[in-house]
Amino acid sequence: MRLETYQDDLGTLRRRVFDQRLAIGILSLCLLLALSIIYRIAGTERTIITPPSVSKTFWVEDGRGSNDYLVQMSSFVAYLMLDVTPKSIEWKKDMLLKWCLPDNAGAIKTRQELEATRLKKLNASTYFQLQQLVPDEETQSVLLTGFLLTQVNGVKTSDVQKSYRADFIFRGGRVHLKDFKEVDRENPNSVTDVAVAGVR
Repeated sequence: MRLETYQDDLGTLRRRVFDQRLAIGILSLCLLLALSIIYRIAGTERTIITPPSVSKTFWVEDGRGSNDYLVQMSSFVAYLMLDVTPKSIEWKKDMLLKWCLPDNAGAIKTRQELEATRLKKLNASTYFQLQQLVPDEETQSVLLTGFLLTQVNGVKTSDVQKSYRADFIFRGGRVHLKDFKEVDRENPNSVTDVAVAGVR
């Protein structure tokens, strides 16, 4: 009689030990999962940039956008390309590439990577003070004119009036940046042979 009782008690204890081991194993897996999530999140910073806020009504039809839409998009693109520092140019480049026409994204990426190398080497920053925006609905382009301020090691080195042309194209129901180049203000169709941000 006592032997059967002992065997029953032993079986009960074994089941409890198994249940406890199973619970400990599940808790350990949950802890490892939580630690891996914390490790990925800790120390990272997420910067979310959206296109300019809508300040005017605009329309888009038949692969064309209104002047107001082109103006808003061109000022956003100018911010990504011309208001840059050695620390911000990388993430601004990545954000810009999301808006680029796939056919031209490689050339724009190369151009911005060269500019990033130059900015980091000189410890330079550029800031574009926009003065005038002239949209052209027919060509889906915008002429931007303003003063490009350049600082090297925090010291102002130049403040020059420059003009840029942003060309857009609509594909797949969304706008793409076709190109963004410095141009001669008097002749916007002629592109100057100068780096986009103008840092030398």
